[in-house]
Amino acid sequence: MTNRDTFGRRLRLGMVGGGGRSSIGPSHVSAARLDGRWDLVAGVFSRTPERTQQVARKLFVDVDRAYADYREMAAREAERPDGIDAVTICTFNETHYEIADAFLSKGIHVICDKPLVVTREHARALSAKVAETGLVLAVTYTYSGYPMVRMARDMIAEGKLGDILSIQVEYASHYQTQAFSKKDWQHDQAKTGVLGVVASLGTHAFQLAEYASGQRVEALAADLAGLRNPLDDHANMLLRFHGGARGALWTTSVAHGCPNGLTLRIYGTDAALTWHQEHPEQLTFSASGQQPVLLARGGAGVSAGARVASRTPAGHPEGYLEAFANIYSAVARAIAEGRNTPANEDFPTVNEGARGVGFMFTALKSAQLGSIFVPYEL
Repeated sequence: MTNRDTFGRRLRLGMVGGGGRSSIGPSHVSAARLDGRWDLVAGVFSRTPERTQQVARKLFVDVDRAYADYREMAAREAERPDGIDAVTICTFNETHYEIADAFLSKGIHVICDKPLVVTREHARALSAKVAETGLVLAVTYTYSGYPMVRMARDMIAEGKLGDILSIQVEYASHYQTQAFSKKDWQHDQAKTGVLGVVASLGTHAFQLAEYASGQRVEALAADLAGLRNPLDDHANMLLRFHGGARGALWTTSVAHGCPNGLTLRIYGTDAALTWHQEHPEQLTFSASGQQPVLLARGGAGVSAGARVASRTPAGHPEGYLEAFANIYSAVARAIAEGRNTPANEDFPTVNEGARGVGFMFTALKSAQLGSIFVPYEL
């Protein structure tokens, strides 16, 4: 079913940020366009009007809808009969709240890069705004869009692992192994907030662990360090989950040889699952007393959740952009069907975004108290 079946047309998308030297903006654009459910028609792509218009031309966006700032964009698009249905936010972390609030206040749905915001107060405020307005606020936790992550989630929900005992997740990257540079906005507190790698990579790891396992963190103990950078670039955490499972989360941005080393391991009383983001089409299932089995995307017996998230036949690789596109397409369908929560297809909502913010500040609190266990708090 396409958007035309339920809405009569493709949805119209705006974007704030994503131009200039943005690394994430092109991924948002490609993902939104992949399944033919969105048209990018407006934006504030850069901090200067001149650069915004240059990017607009490159993206085939009418320069009359290349705005000087996001407030002007929200107001004018809300007034247009052909105004945008949703806006994507891929700006500095510190600006997410004000931009999201401005568009939600005009009745425009929001798709926001993570972390959702950089304070607990703003996370609670956006959650309340979504509840009040009934609008969509999706957060692009991209890795939950991978078919084999959804396969893991479905297998765990079906009881294939038995009772969950342990959840281990790590996200190691080399993107800050070089000496600190003032050009790195992710360690500029005025742009990113008070947390570094815990916000940029740690929130992905946290969301992935909760999403796939179906468990919720109830307490954690965190050791945070800035080994090469002003803000934290290395974190070790112990996790306690509701229901008694234990876990660990390690994230770092100073790991040579790890371009994007996101790995999830979940152990139960009967079996275990392992998934590596750098080999996303495979999921290892290890049942007690049996040889491990390598499950493949598109192979026989994949779950309904994995099947609906796939596009190409088995053996034709799918990856990051397709996982990203799964979120965009699910959001489009939700908007077209007049709901703001997932149904059949998945997308991370404001609630998961808010949980990520709670995770960030629970970890910070633990570290400030000497890395003791503290209850999860939003």
